[in-house]
Amino acid sequence: MLELINLRKKFGTFEALKGINLHVKKGEIYGFLGPNGAGKTTTIKIITGILLPTSGDAVIGGYSILKDSQKAKQLMGIIPDRPFIYERLTGREFLYFVASLYGFSSSEIKNDIDSFLEIFDLQEWQNELIENYSHGMKQRLVMIAAFIHNPQLIVVDEPMVGLDPKGARLIKKTFWKLARERGITIFMSTHSLEVAEEMCDRIGIIDRGTLIAEGTTEELREMAGSGKEEKLEDIFLKLTGETSLVEKWIERI
Repeated sequence: MLELINLRKKFGTFEALKGINLHVKKGEIYGFLGPNGAGKTTTIKIITGILLPTSGDAVIGGYSILKDSQKAKQLMGIIPDRPFIYERLTGREFLYFVASLYGFSSSEIKNDIDSFLEIFDLQEWQNELIENYSHGMKQRLVMIAAFIHNPQLIVVDEPMVGLDPKGARLIKKTFWKLARERGITIFMSTHSLEVAEEMCDRIGIIDRGTLIAEGTTEELREMAGSGKEEKLEDIFLKLTGETSLVEKWIERI
């Protein structure tokens, strides 16, 4: 469903991505992890067509983001870490607006919008201006907007930011259902290693622009030489070489 082919990106002389190659299967929940500045956001911006790569390509459902950008984007739903919304619209008006961008009329999409507003507990706020929503409510509205056109790939950047425990559990269950029952692919970047360990079928770890490890949690545990009881947090720190740095900071405290 998603393929990155020798993806490279330079900003001046700085090489943010150094030839990323990965494949994400249909219906898979794939976690994309890495330290700050590793290249996660740059990768996501290229996948979604916001940035052009210096070389290489991202292919979504068989469509190149460079050669068939519109077809590739039609297959995607995007959930950013910071929701940017037209706040002078009501929640329902915003969803109708987004649906219209994908060619749906109000009558075609009304039932789906009603259903999503109920699922995400926004029906009581649907006719309120978005500027009056909390951050968590805006995040839920953006998620509905990402699902509204029945995409085959959901690209998610920090999905749990600003969500209370109820909202976080709802998102986890929604992602599981979309992947398992409808075959929708989830490509998720997150700093929450507990979320990644709980939800993801496979995980890729990027560091300094290079994909340094990829596999299931068990496979990553073997790569790191970790014991069976070690959590993904410990595995991640070992693979990125940050365990010693953390220990040095603790010694200095």
